[in-house]
Amino acid sequence: MSTPASPSSAAPSGFPLVVLAALCWGTSGVSGRVVADRTDLGPLDIAWHRMAIGAAVLLAAHLLTARRRSARVPLTRPVAARLALVATGLAAYQLAYFAAVATAGVSVATLVALGLAPLLIAVGGALLGHDRPDGATLLALLAALTGLGLLVGLTAGASAGTSVLLGALLAVGSALGYAVVTLASGGVPDGVPVTLAGFVGGAALLTPVALAVGLRVTAEPVALLTLLYLGVVPSAVAYALFFRGLRSVPGPVAAIVTLLEPVTATALATGFLGERLPLGALAGGLLVLAAVAGLYLRRAGSSGERPALATEHA
Repeated sequence: MSTPASPSSAAPSGFPLVVLAALCWGTSGVSGRVVADRTDLGPLDIAWHRMAIGAAVLLAAHLLTARRRSARVPLTRPVAARLALVATGLAAYQLAYFAAVATAGVSVATLVALGLAPLLIAVGGALLGHDRPDGATLLALLAALTGLGLLVGLTAGASAGTSVLLGALLAVGSALGYAVVTLASGGVPDGVPVTLAGFVGGAALLTPVALAVGLRVTAEPVALLTLLYLGVVPSAVAYALFFRGLRSVPGPVAAIVTLLEPVTATALATGFLGERLPLGALAGGLLVLAAVAGLYLRRAGSSGERPALATEHA
């Protein structure tokens, strides 16, 4: 059973956690690209390593903190179904994302995947009867998507061949997986290790597929360290922050905030991978940042209001 969140913690409490998670996620594409450039690992191999390493880290942390936790939350059938959706969404999201990165580059893949996700989450939340975005959220969404439109359009316009289109289609699949994760995890009660369940379940789903195709590993030092980083920071740590933030931040708002991820990824790809963007595309990135900043300032100024999904679970 859930009760309304207290005014003091309702609006802004989870917001910084979602922001930090988005910034960590922004390093994923570049990390995957570094591994791919140094080894023969493909998108499935990289996605499996990320899920498996993240699951191992989360499981170790769960076991080490077992004595500190209070009574266990009963695992009901609806909760189990949500956890299964989270695991499936995570596995699909990772695989499609790294495939999009390999096909169209970090910038386009991340921009399309995370640019489309807020719209899918807002529509999905409305269809499910909750998380209907208010006027300010819709305005922030419009501004953020306009900025991403500039980024994607100008970036794709400067590229040749069909690789950008194929990569964009793969990124759409990634956005669908991300939307499923966000919507499904929002109703999981406090006390249920949703991050652990998602990564363990996602790794379990990817393992037979990877083994059937032919799982490849690497001993190349830089690639191995990068895979460890990918499994710990933008995976185990970032998703733990994100799911905790969702306890007090509505799904549509969280989706808009995580648009910081493609901005971060684009900046890193430009600085370290040589993926150059036109000045107009950079203006689009600034528009995304403005949308996120405006949304945060509004929510921080109205902290006495209860957000759409602000609940504390007994």
